[in-house]
Amino acid sequence: MRLDKYLSQSTGLSRKDIKRLIHKDLATVNGMVTRDSSLQVSEDDNVTFQEMVVDAPRPRYFMMNKPYGYVCSSEDPTNATVMGLLIDEPRPTDLHLAGRLDLDTTGLLLITDDGQWSHRLTSPKHKQGKRYLVETADPIEASTVELFAQGVQLINEKQLTKPATLEILGSHQAYLTLMEGRYHQVKRMFASVGNKVTKLHRDRISHIDLDESLAPGEYRELTHEEINISAQ
Repeated sequence: MRLDKYLSQSTGLSRKDIKRLIHKDLATVNGMVTRDSSLQVSEDDNVTFQEMVVDAPRPRYFMMNKPYGYVCSSEDPTNATVMGLLIDEPRPTDLHLAGRLDLDTTGLLLITDDGQWSHRLTSPKHKQGKRYLVETADPIEASTVELFAQGVQLINEKQLTKPATLEILGSHQAYLTLMEGRYHQVKRMFASVGNKVTKLHRDRISHIDLDESLAPGEYRELTHEEINISAQ
């Protein structure tokens, strides 16, 4: 990793500021002062900046309880964005969502700057389940369990949905676990059996459950156990 990127990610300072300070002889690598911002360094190197030892930057992992009415993007001309809730984090533009939710859907979002980790969570080939609590306008027919397990045909889709697990909790409420993430999939699946989703809340991705202590809009770092379980 370039020295300026290494220091920026470790300190939270912009790369512009880092370069300016490097040229003031404020950085050393393995005991040698350097003004080379592009110098390649690794976590095995001893790096100091402004006379302080700087540890190698580490990936960041957060869970957020997405509020209703927020969009999953960094910018939107009309609605508030979930990324805007991360303004206190250094380098928020380096973070991305491991799976999005619709404007009117609430619940678990995972946010990271580790692209490989998020790919393992979101790629269907890794078979990481995503569970949704669904409320519907009409009663949920018992036959829907088998239909969803077999896969259903969505409008304008060539292939059936992958097998999904439906657990009916009440006449108008169920858990639905998906192994894929097509556009508006939960709503379209219920529409395919003549029902309408009125409320949708995601509470689990892989083995990571939404922390019930998080109010809408709040977030926290993932534990080591949550990170490691999700990476399996």
